[in-house]
Amino acid sequence: MKLLKISAATAAILAITLSMAMAATFTKGTVKKVDEKAGKVTIIHEELVDLEMPAMTMVFRADKATIARMSEGQEIEFVADRVKGKLTVTSLK
Repeated sequence: MKLLKISAATAAILAITLSMAMAATFTKGTVKKVDEKAGKVTIIHEELVDLEMPAMTMVFRADKATIARMSEGQEIEFVADRVKGKLTVTSLK
């Protein structure tokens, strides 16, 4: 019974640690250009902490629903990640 409690506690700690490690960091940016047809958006952004990239202007991929929520000049907070090798906006506040 004691071993079962220790195993459950260890599993709980592991789950919390993994969820914290997987928590994405939102980055502030300004939408410079939206290319809905190509599925791309150009963003002037602060440092991308999770990707270890400095602040710069760059093009990201995004799905249609995400792009539909963006407009040129809009201030955003977003999460970017590599999806199939392409930098992609994966979440938008």
